[in-house]
Amino acid sequence: MKPLKFISALFILAAIVSCQSKTKSGVPVVGFVEAFEDATISQAKTGFVDALKKNGFSEEQKNIKIEYSNAQGDIPTLTQIVNHYVSENVDLLATSTTLSSVTAVQKTTTIPIFEMVSPTPERMNVLKDGKAPVNLFGTVEDLNYIDTSFSIIPKLLKPKGAKLVIGMIYNQSEPQSADAMQRIKGLADKLNVTLIALPLNSSADAQLVTQSLLGKNIDAFFANPDNTVFAAFETIKKNCDQKNVPIFTSEAGLVQRGAVAAFGADIYQWGYQAGEQAAQYLKTHKTDGLKPEMVKIRKRVYNPEMVKKYNISIPSNFEAVK
Repeated sequence: MKPLKFISALFILAAIVSCQSKTKSGVPVVGFVEAFEDATISQAKTGFVDALKKNGFSEEQKNIKIEYSNAQGDIPTLTQIVNHYVSENVDLLATSTTLSSVTAVQKTTTIPIFEMVSPTPERMNVLKDGKAPVNLFGTVEDLNYIDTSFSIIPKLLKPKGAKLVIGMIYNQSEPQSADAMQRIKGLADKLNVTLIALPLNSSADAQLVTQSLLGKNIDAFFANPDNTVFAAFETIKKNCDQKNVPIFTSEAGLVQRGAVAAFGADIYQWGYQAGEQAAQYLKTHKTDGLKPEMVKIRKRVYNPEMVKKYNISIPSNFEAVK
């Protein structure tokens, strides 16, 4: 058995014992599932927990137990985690990122699922007879915001004469990433921008593919909403910095990590919004009126250090990240 999977197995075994003892105590149990480790994505969990706390549910008060598991990007481990929570009949599942949400939908039709950092049920291909699963709730996003996110690049770089060339990488095995790439490709044509998009299969390929992209003389890099991009962002940034290529994105959290600017969902607020729905369910034990709802808070943000590095003028309606 590989070390990572051995550790994961031990973790899940410990979680089973822990969860069993807490379920017997009568305290509601939340099974929180993350597909992979990432500093930006983890903000959603913080927001989710904060929303529960604001609504009177916290482990400090001992009136809720939050069992947290991260699959570290391993699909069999992710499946095992969800199966464990379902077998223990946790009170609700909280799922962060698409793979977690899809796996949960595949494994239970009765336990309420509160998703975050995930696309609409339609984009996840989980509709049944044209409707979202009856046990799926939380906060979702569609591709409309990408239009604004991508459109700010030519406005901020303002090419003089020459046609702007923007590069991006995408995970061809992730439906939402491939969908985003197609959306951006159509948008680039409308903006008279040349788009060079290269596929990859995992974050391990990021350095090689990014270097290949940078060898094509791109003017900017667009970090699209892709789990692989999140996981490999520091690698992408290091290579782009070496070639003096600014990074733009649709994710506010990546601006904190070194992208120049973004218009997109605040990951913390994304989780917080899902947590408010979960709190409503815990208070009433009913799902009446709950459904997957669109992200309410989006931000235009910029990184002051990166703006200075690339000598870019930022409009007044953009907020500096801390």
